[in-house]
Amino acid sequence: MTYSTSTDLPAFDIVSLSNFYRNGGTVTEIVERVFARIAEVDDPGIFIHLGDKLEILAEAEKLGAFDPAKLLFGIPFAVKDNIDVAGMPTTAACPDYAYTPEKDATIVRLLKEAGALVIGKTNLDQFATGLVGLRSPYPVPKNAIDPTLVPGGSSSGSAVATAHGIVSFALGTDTAGSGRIPAGLNNIVGLKPSLGAFSTTGVIPACRTLDCVSVFALTVEDAWTVFSVAARPDETDAYSRAIPTTGYRAAPPVLTIGVPAAADLRFFGDASMEAAYAQALAALTGLGHKLVEIPFADFYEVADLLYEGAWVAERYAAVKDFFDAHEDTFHPVTRSIYGGAKALSAADAFNGLYALQALKKKLAPVIGSVDLFCVPTAPRHFTVAELEAEPIRENSRLGTYTNFVNLLDMCGIAVPTGKRPDGLPASVTLLAPAGKDGLTATLARDLHAASGLTLGATGWPLPAPTEAPPVVTADDLIDLVVVGAHLSGMPLNHQLIALDGQFSRTTRTSGDYSLYALAGTVPAKPGMVKVGHGQGTEIEVEIWRLTPAAFGRFVAAIPSPLGIGTISLSDGTSAKGFLCEQIALETGANDISRYGGWRAYCKSG
Repeated sequence: MTYSTSTDLPAFDIVSLSNFYRNGGTVTEIVERVFARIAEVDDPGIFIHLGDKLEILAEAEKLGAFDPAKLLFGIPFAVKDNIDVAGMPTTAACPDYAYTPEKDATIVRLLKEAGALVIGKTNLDQFATGLVGLRSPYPVPKNAIDPTLVPGGSSSGSAVATAHGIVSFALGTDTAGSGRIPAGLNNIVGLKPSLGAFSTTGVIPACRTLDCVSVFALTVEDAWTVFSVAARPDETDAYSRAIPTTGYRAAPPVLTIGVPAAADLRFFGDASMEAAYAQALAALTGLGHKLVEIPFADFYEVADLLYEGAWVAERYAAVKDFFDAHEDTFHPVTRSIYGGAKALSAADAFNGLYALQALKKKLAPVIGSVDLFCVPTAPRHFTVAELEAEPIRENSRLGTYTNFVNLLDMCGIAVPTGKRPDGLPASVTLLAPAGKDGLTATLARDLHAASGLTLGATGWPLPAPTEAPPVVTADDLIDLVVVGAHLSGMPLNHQLIALDGQFSRTTRTSGDYSLYALAGTVPAKPGMVKVGHGQGTEIEVEIWRLTPAAFGRFVAAIPSPLGIGTISLSDGTSAKGFLCEQIALETGANDISRYGGWRAYCKSG
């Protein structure tokens, strides 16, 4: 279903709603529109419990006048029904399990404190076990793009509510891909944070060691706004940890992106999805990034572990007492999965842990060899009829590119990249080691902007990005001007990455410098020297930021004839950066200043 915006009500992305409130719009108007949209969509499978409209309007009134300090002021959101909202029943899509919590889950509390309004609790694959969205005793949510297709799970209701523009964002959970698959199948963004970034206190566990709360949103910027509010350490959650909320600004000009080797790609006969993935990769290269094919057999081997031994037992352990007493109340597919765990031993669990550790060690240098990965979000679209015929096999296939991620402690974000010829959505997921959430989100934003898509199933245009927020970092980080082989995508950039260097921006020096290609260096390097004021050329450079300790280690490793000096920049500021000793110019160095930078010189051949 496609909606048109009226002259007085905005699209529901967070930026548009915030502007609406800033210009005098009221939260009451938006709440009324939420409930009108629920009626228009007319899908009884989306919500298990819908909040009382009068109570939500009362909460809207309590917000008062627009407060820009509250990043989510008046923003409607939905919550997957395995996450507690005070006063609303939590069922995990199992009616006999239902209880009504007195306290909000930590993440819900944080979002409310930032001004967001809970609209209701959404449907899911029972106990968050499944990637299809069909394993619920309640009516099944319909895919927002094509109701004959599965909506994706387990966070089906949250994704569909967001895709229809009923809410601005919704919370899901993700153990095996439940925060990514529904996003990819419904043309929206699905942010799966680093494990521990969001507290899971107040969340019914599936696999507690792997679980994370996820965010569905219409845009990457919206997803990142929610992340910046909710990523807080929580002493009540033993698996919580501090994850940076920095890094969402500008992507380095050249990133090295790992992609599955062609021989390892799996689309299970869906040629349109395969072609869409190829188009997404072309978009990445069009943005200036480098693709590197990576053998994926070991990643698939990690994925296979998720439904063996340790982690099936962990799902059973999470609800053991209830399952043993109420097995007949479980969905048939869920019951077969949990029931199978009863035959597993502690030895089976430990063997799974040992196998995972061996694969982690083997894959560590592979993961470290690139800046991030780009994989299809889902290998294909499945119809509801196909899943009814093959509920286990097709569910497993949906997780081809998702099941290994949490086991390898990676963060990820699913982002729409275009439409297939048949009109169905195409999506990729960007993956990186834990803590690099900002990097994956930044590149996802650029990909989404390049797609030209509208939002979800709404027909609303993708809003222009707001001005990139400044990088929030410690006050004592040191700016480093990078000239040559340490530029992003160049052979020595990994040295900065290893020191947790943060890309800041691309800029130019003042016109006081000349650039030379030095003779006899491996890898090839330039040397930049200062000449008379205004007698040189503006040279393109990058600014990276390092802690004082990292800066010291980096400088100590710089070989002669290079060194660190003060570089004047074209904007009138200055920073420490690479300079070259004059003596190096006497041994065959070639003046390449006319190219305006090392990258342009290298591209010249």
